[in-house]
This record gives sequence, structure tokens and C-alpha cells, in this order.
Amino acid sequence: MPNSTEDQLQRRAAIRRLLQKGPADTQRFLVDALRQQGFVATQSSVSRDLRELGAIKTNNGYELAASDAHGDAQMAGIAEFLRTMSPAGPNLLVIRTAIGAAQRVALALDRCNWPEMIGNIGGDDTVFVATESALAQKNLITRIERAARI
Repeated sequence: MPNSTEDQLQRRAAIRRLLQKGPADTQRFLVDALRQQGFVATQSSVSRDLRELGAIKTNNGYELAASDAHGDAQMAGIAEFLRTMSPAGPNLLVIRTAIGAAQRVALALDRCNWPEMIGNIGGDDTVFVATESALAQKNLITRIERAARI
């Protein structure tokens, strides 16, 4: 029987509390901690919960992404122009935008000052974003999706 929405919300709140105490080395750690608290949890449900919470995987483990009101505001302002994001290798992210909006999106990304991003180039409807690593790329995608709600 699938979990109810209320069960999911409570489980996510418990994960948030766990991650606020510090990074979780693995999803297995979170599954075990949740089960000790009486929650029904599997690796796949925890994985979905982490994605919904906007958690990122760092060298220290899974962490909640730092709240960045400035970056979030920048991305919310251009969210309507975003179409798709696709990794292109471990250090390049290709962002498709509405026609003529890529430079505006690139500028908003620059103004976010997110550490995952080394730089970007905006054309007409495509932005190329360079990241320092595959992990930074994945974290940047999470930040953009969370901030722009795409």
C-alpha cells in the first residue's frame, strides 16, 4: 500500500530535521534513522524525498542546499524563459531558453554567484554553463530547479 501524502510530508520533515543536524553519509543511513523513528522508508523513497527537499550530495554526504534568497530571486525572475537543462559531459550544462532569452538567463545566473558555476556563455536560446565537477553540475541543476520551480 503506498504511503499517504501526509506520511510523505512527515517523513520529509524528519529527513529535514536529520540533515539540519549534519550531513548524512548515505541514503542507507537516512533509511535506518527514519525506521528507528517509526517511518516506513526505502532507499527509493528517501531518494525521492531528498530530491523534493532540494538536498544535494557533497563530499560530506547529503545536505540541504543552503538557502540563497538572492539566487532564488534571480532565478524566479527568469523562470518563465527556461525550457530544458541537459548535462553535456561532467563539466558542462546546456540550458535551453525561450528564443532571445539566453543572455538574460546567463546574466541572472552570473548574479546568483553560486559556487558550483565557473562561468557561462549565453547565445540566443542556449546557455552553456561550465562547472568544476560532475558533482557541482548536479548540485547546480538542483539549485536551478528548486529556485525556478521547473
